[in-house]
Amino acid sequence: MRRIIACTLLVYPALAIAADMPEVALWSNGAPGSEGMTAKEIVEPGNASHDYLKVWSIHNPSLTVFLPPKEKATGAAVIIAPGGAHQFLAIDIEGYNVAKYLNSVGVAGFVLKYRLAREQGSKYKVEVDALADALRAVRLVRHRAEEWRVDPTRVGIMGFSAGGELAALASTRFDSGNKEASDPIDRLSSRPDFQVLIYPGGRANTLTITKETPRTFLLCADNDRSPSNNLATLYPMLKQAGVPTELHIYASGGHGFGIREKPAKPTPVATSWYLRLADWMSDQGFLKKE
Repeated sequence: MRRIIACTLLVYPALAIAADMPEVALWSNGAPGSEGMTAKEIVEPGNASHDYLKVWSIHNPSLTVFLPPKEKATGAAVIIAPGGAHQFLAIDIEGYNVAKYLNSVGVAGFVLKYRLAREQGSKYKVEVDALADALRAVRLVRHRAEEWRVDPTRVGIMGFSAGGELAALASTRFDSGNKEASDPIDRLSSRPDFQVLIYPGGRANTLTITKETPRTFLLCADNDRSPSNNLATLYPMLKQAGVPTELHIYASGGHGFGIREKPAKPTPVATSWYLRLADWMSDQGFLKKE
């Protein structure tokens, strides 16, 4: 019983935080490919089986907007794609909490609810529908940059686990926009200005890395077998293409640490990885106020 109570206490503040933040649909008239999908979104607080907030049954993809105080804002922005094996989103520990941390260093955070290709009964595909959501998110942030006090040349994408796979796809399959599009959002580039991959899923050898791939921050734990092998492959690919890259592999910490208010296992990676990210963003000039 104690475990259930403790987990719930960690999750409900995230629900309250999200309730105070605007959620903006990526497409005002519904997402292409989701026509006729009317099932309600499902939100499940932490319980005996997991200590995070789960969201699934997403048919109206969106961004939840977290803006830093005006006096702190640097103009940098990050679209955050939580993980969950493309079956659900761990939307607090890999989304809302991350956005709040980014706000503390002056960065706008936009938590992406994307369509889930491996949810039971799903007709969506990662490289079609979820990717379309990620690319649309980049365009949307640029379109509303002035309103959200964002520099349209400092819009990055960040992903955890399955969300890391999605962020990597968005960073290698972008386009410059369609200047003839009737929708002004579609006229804008979908290329992120930087990418942040935290214990990413997917396979590096399926990505096409070029000199146009955005500068990159990579991080995982060595005892997280698949992501650490993935990053060991991806890093030299990025280096060979001339993409500025920083890589951190902690000795331990496993998978799914995200940002928790009270980590069950306060390993160095769980309690400090985001400091390394802030260092990198500062080093790259993204935290410099205009």
